[in-house]
Amino acid sequence: MSEANALDNVISFFNPAAGAKRARARLALDQARRYDGAASGRRNDNWQTPSTSADAALGPSLERLRNRSRDLTRNNPFAARAIQVLVNNTVGGGVLGQVKSRSRTREQRFNQAWENWAKNPQLCDYDGRSDFWGIQALVFRTVVEAGECLIRKRIDPRAEFPLKLQVLEPDFIDDATKDGLTEDGGYIRQGIEYNASDERVAYHLHRQHPGDRVTALHKYETVRVPADEIIAVFRRDRPGQGRGVPWSASVISRLRDFDDFSDAQLLKQKISACFTGFVIDNESQDTGGAPPLAESLEPGSIEILPAGKDVRFASPPSVGEFDTFSRAMLLQIAAGYGITYEALTSDLSNANYSAARMGHLEFTRNVECWQKQILIAQMLGPVWGWFKQSAEIVGDDPGDVRMQWTPARRELIDPQKEVGAIIEAVRGGLISLSEAIRRSGYEPGEVMAEIARDAAMLDELGLILDTDPRNVTAAGMLQMEPQQEPQQEAEPND
Repeated sequence: MSEANALDNVISFFNPAAGAKRARARLALDQARRYDGAASGRRNDNWQTPSTSADAALGPSLERLRNRSRDLTRNNPFAARAIQVLVNNTVGGGVLGQVKSRSRTREQRFNQAWENWAKNPQLCDYDGRSDFWGIQALVFRTVVEAGECLIRKRIDPRAEFPLKLQVLEPDFIDDATKDGLTEDGGYIRQGIEYNASDERVAYHLHRQHPGDRVTALHKYETVRVPADEIIAVFRRDRPGQGRGVPWSASVISRLRDFDDFSDAQLLKQKISACFTGFVIDNESQDTGGAPPLAESLEPGSIEILPAGKDVRFASPPSVGEFDTFSRAMLLQIAAGYGITYEALTSDLSNANYSAARMGHLEFTRNVECWQKQILIAQMLGPVWGWFKQSAEIVGDDPGDVRMQWTPARRELIDPQKEVGAIIEAVRGGLISLSEAIRRSGYEPGEVMAEIARDAAMLDELGLILDTDPRNVTAAGMLQMEPQQEPQQEAEPND
């Protein structure tokens, strides 16, 4: 019998409750040891894994992660490229919105109002610089780089349409001083106020960016903004997460190390290139009056060496392993951002069609997820709610209007084959024509209305084009006009 079992038996004899507790703990420990990842020993001794909540783990690291991510974006070309790829593919030209309603008149009226507001930077942007699609790109870029982005509702009663959107960086949240319990039984955590039911009720924001160098008396003053006037956009990685994490968090160290490694390799090559050759003196005595050696080389030159002199040319270090190591590092960096290696580096030298297509499809799944779960669900839906509230302010009843969002289209790798597959899917009833048009990044109603206008114009001018499926088949043959059955003459009544 081992000493541990003997001790357990003694404890169980005098204190059965304590003995049972020790037995349960020992059983749990034995179960944990069944997993190599939970085993202890030299291999995992330095692995610290605190059991913290999402906000508790992020709290002390958030500001530093954010600042390092921005520094990498400014100075590391691959970090900047990753953000550019994410924004261009997820937002692109912007997610389009089309108002739908049972009332055709109300639908047209709200579509026109939405288009006028979204296209005019002076109406939709509090800073007056971007239209609504530019705001989408700015918000998503901030989400990727800083982890989250805030949109504050601003109402300007003097404007043609009162709603304006103010885009704010997450630095505006006062997470340094606003923390603790509130008088109504709620609490403030990382600058966000919650009620007793754990619902967000307010944000405590700085009146100015805390990193602004402009000296002002109210620089560090905060204002309490109700939660229904703030839209917080970020990628939720854990339940209960209140703040967003920069998307480069898992590869920040690798990006910095790879940057240092690249600089070291470049410096080594520059130093090596400075040495053309070395003169070796095999005799210590003075050669006496010998002409000096040339300190530089030029094409066609012949140098006569004095007695005892030898020249050996430098051999610069090889960089053959640099490409292999760089590719391995960049693969990890691309995986951390959720993009492909080819998209990150624009290196297509080792990509064939099948591999490029598989990577494109996987990246497309990620993009569709970000479009629906971040852009549409967290940003566009709430903004549309604000728009309807503002319409009521100006006296326009929204009624049953709803918004249908169409993300930017994805480029096809092989349009000839893929478009044919889409046509077969529509003809086979697997997807609707509207869904096929929507996947191409266009609004079905607008496309069909434009087709109808073009068809009416062709008929009016008496033109028949190869692109008109009403008159020409896909093989380029004219459609046969349907033959009308001859009408029978009515028999006279008796």
